[in-house]
Amino acid sequence: MTQIPVAQTPSVSLPRLSTTVAGPADGPGVLLAHGATGSVRDNYGTLIPALTATGHRVVAPDYPGSGETPRAAGPLELDALADAVVAEAVAAGLETFTVIGFSMGTAVSVRAAARHPERVRGVVLTAGLAKADTRAQVWLDLWLRLLERGDYQGFAQARALSGVAPEHLNALPPAELAAVLDPDPTLPPAGSAEQAALVKVLDTTADLPGITVPTLVIATTRDALLDPANSRYLADHIPGAEYVEIATGHLPMVERNAEWLALIGDFLAARGL
Repeated sequence: MTQIPVAQTPSVSLPRLSTTVAGPADGPGVLLAHGATGSVRDNYGTLIPALTATGHRVVAPDYPGSGETPRAAGPLELDALADAVVAEAVAAGLETFTVIGFSMGTAVSVRAAARHPERVRGVVLTAGLAKADTRAQVWLDLWLRLLERGDYQGFAQARALSGVAPEHLNALPPAELAAVLDPDPTLPPAGSAEQAALVKVLDTTADLPGITVPTLVIATTRDALLDPANSRYLADHIPGAEYVEIATGHLPMVERNAEWLALIGDFLAARGL
């Protein structure tokens, strides 16, 4: 097999990403890019076993300040983050792969496909964006203000209101609601502020027309954080992209997990990815 060159050197130095690798070594490769203020465990705890069950080789890095990855020395930058997650896939032995992104991870995925087209065979984008709209900017400003003040109770409340649909939040049993609203300062990833700050400034609009691999865009139609119009924009501007919807808030893995997993699994199977 022809050897593909290693990933480009990140334009900004980042710590080595702590990475989960799972599935058979000879399976089709999948690289996962999680969302801001999230982690591999939070966003992909159900997707990883579903992918490995179908024979995929999964590489799932935690961004700086998430999981076991130390925080970056300075602000996060999209090119560097995209290069770093691709480098982890290469280090794990993947020459080519499908990249699956959630929330901010959709921008990381698009930038990875734009900067490493020789590596990326397919793209799946859930609850994503190309550039933060006014509503998202307001949410992000609120998150950052609460984190700066150390108001972890307020941050938990803001994430609950923006993360799930009203009917899901209203139906939570008392114990589950208490867990969602837990003000423990160790629960949000240490790099939450840097990750949220990156969402405020990222912009992949110029990358979208150049994405030519099979792409699935999954819109979350009850999303209070990233309006589904953002997903529609991604689908409209990526040539040939498939577009589907889930009637859920921002976190389909919480509200409609089985449906979300099925959409991803069916797309990968149909496209031979």
